[in-house]
Amino acid sequence: MKEYKSDKIRNVGIFAHGGAGKTSLAEALLFSAGAVTRLGKVDDGTATTDFEPEEIKRKVTISTALAPCEWRDHKINFLDTPGYADFVAEVKGTLRAVDAALVVLCAASGVEVGTENVWKYADEAGVPRFAFINKIDRENADFAATVAQMREKFGNNVVPIQLPIGSQDSFKGIIDLVKMKAYTPVSAPGTQYTEADIPADLRDEAEEARLAMIEAAAETDDDLLTKYLEGEELSDDEIRTGLVKGVAQGKFCPVLCGSAYKNIGVQQLLDAVVAYAPSPENTVAKGHNPVSKEAVERKTSDPFAAMVFKTTADPFVGRLSYIRVFAGQLKADSTLYNAVREKSERIGSIFTMRGKTQDAMTVANAGDIVVVPKMSETKTGDTLCDKDKPVIFDPIVYPKPMFTMAVEAKNKGDEDKIGNALARMADEDPTFTLEKNLETHQLLASGISDMHIDVIAERMKRKFGVDVKLSDPRIPYRETIRSSVKVEYKHKKQSGGHGQYGHVWLQLDPLPTGTGFEFTESIFGGAVPRQYFPAVEKGVREAMVNGIIAGYPVTDIKVTLTDGSYHEVDSSEMAFKIAASGAIKKGALQAKPILLEPIYNVEVTVPESYMGDIIGDFNSRRGRILGMEPIGGGLGMVRAQVPLAEVFRYSIDLRSMTQGRGKFDMSFDHYEEVPARIAEGIVAANKKDKEDEE
Repeated sequence: MKEYKSDKIRNVGIFAHGGAGKTSLAEALLFSAGAVTRLGKVDDGTATTDFEPEEIKRKVTISTALAPCEWRDHKINFLDTPGYADFVAEVKGTLRAVDAALVVLCAASGVEVGTENVWKYADEAGVPRFAFINKIDRENADFAATVAQMREKFGNNVVPIQLPIGSQDSFKGIIDLVKMKAYTPVSAPGTQYTEADIPADLRDEAEEARLAMIEAAAETDDDLLTKYLEGEELSDDEIRTGLVKGVAQGKFCPVLCGSAYKNIGVQQLLDAVVAYAPSPENTVAKGHNPVSKEAVERKTSDPFAAMVFKTTADPFVGRLSYIRVFAGQLKADSTLYNAVREKSERIGSIFTMRGKTQDAMTVANAGDIVVVPKMSETKTGDTLCDKDKPVIFDPIVYPKPMFTMAVEAKNKGDEDKIGNALARMADEDPTFTLEKNLETHQLLASGISDMHIDVIAERMKRKFGVDVKLSDPRIPYRETIRSSVKVEYKHKKQSGGHGQYGHVWLQLDPLPTGTGFEFTESIFGGAVPRQYFPAVEKGVREAMVNGIIAGYPVTDIKVTLTDGSYHEVDSSEMAFKIAASGAIKKGALQAKPILLEPIYNVEVTVPESYMGDIIGDFNSRRGRILGMEPIGGGLGMVRAQVPLAEVFRYSIDLRSMTQGRGKFDMSFDHYEEVPARIAEGIVAANKKDKEDEE
């Protein structure tokens, strides 16, 4: 592929709800532009941008794939993104790399949850939109109803610039409202078109739609608006000028239509991208100077600056960094400065990728998207720049993980490899995190959903040969006491030579929840010599690691050494440690021991119509509602405190309750007593687990 200047580049992300035909459209775009020689299909596993084994198996997009093509002397970098919310990190990263979002909708399904989500994400990122209503040939397809639904959800700035000719089985072409011409493919799969007058039965509808389009275009420019209001007719070039401005300013969303499967309307979509999508030449990237902390902007003509928006890890190829160049040039065989890590990196080759196929490049101008292999220090979200003109771009904001599983190696010998493989996966996916729970000694993997974690497990096996077992995490219960008790324990053993003698009286008192552990002594007259106090405390602490009821750590307890005795010859630190440990185990049973469970603060954000369902669900989970309030945009927040045991799989249930429209955040708050009935079940299950282990 030849070198392209900034004004001849277009960067367009393709976004949709899963199943709208987004990847099929990406394939049709590549085929129509001549970038691929045959029209691949998702169902056959031959789509260019769904090349990962997990994608072929599941028939869904999991990773963003770069799909560049050349059209009308322009280079268009299409990025095909996942449609499922499980892989939202790919969507968020892509929105930082593109200058326009192409939102794909199914003409039969209309606006779906994923459509609403990507529309909101594009709003947050300030990325202008196009819409392509796909599957016009499908049963129950209704272009007008889909446009009406879009206007209801997103406002009246949704403006068709095309109309379909026919629908469902009778769909055969499109009407261009700028040229006011009809285009129908000469033959399948739609690489050649005939231009003709608009069919008579669609003329009135086309005139009405064109009027709405011209009005939207005129409102972007004072001169055009004056001319329009004075009743003068706008030329096609003036309409195009208005459309370009309107798209760039995000004032309206042009709507196109067609069928990716039949490849109808795809060439016209390519024409629209070249004509109306914003050029990177006009993009201004915002960040700050890492030294002075002052706000900084980078234009295409400024010194080199770029951002890594995606990273993939491969055991054979190594790390691949996907980079959007915002300013200057990126050349092969050069040194880049990572302003975030404050380190320089030497790079060798640079290339673009079409799915999994690499195409070598020598230089990438501002606005282009390239892939650089084997960058050891650089991670997703890092800024690369000229060391003498440093800048750090605003970070990509990812949602927090909402689903956690315990991970362990299935095969012995893989324990050492599992940590490295998981770390590589976390490096690749910013919404995947790892944590070693020091209480339960489990390795916990957190992600967006159960499907997200399953896919990562599959990738680990394929890429690194590590087979893992996923299970629900163990709850870090704790134990405490509810009454005070004084207990005596004497450790005495004689077996020839020096014996062992340690004798203690301990006072056990409950402390307020969250206080922890406190040890003190009130010995009089040297009943227990001072040098044995540390041994007594050590024995107490060791005994508290595994509680009496179910083997969980004991907390919120005060232990006082009040009395005891010793032997001049047989007493030792070990003897007093054993005596103290025995006293704790004996005393805890007498002090009304109870089980404690972690309670978490949970904040759920949902459309207001779901708030009642959320509150009812929390009540069924032993939750306490702390408050509920509207937060704008038709959304509300419910705040509650809920036992951790009740919300391990909450992300799955919330998705089901809200059709994927809800999100939540949770954080540890405190421990509370487990209700007796539930505690009995936990103790019984713990006892059975121990018996099974033996």
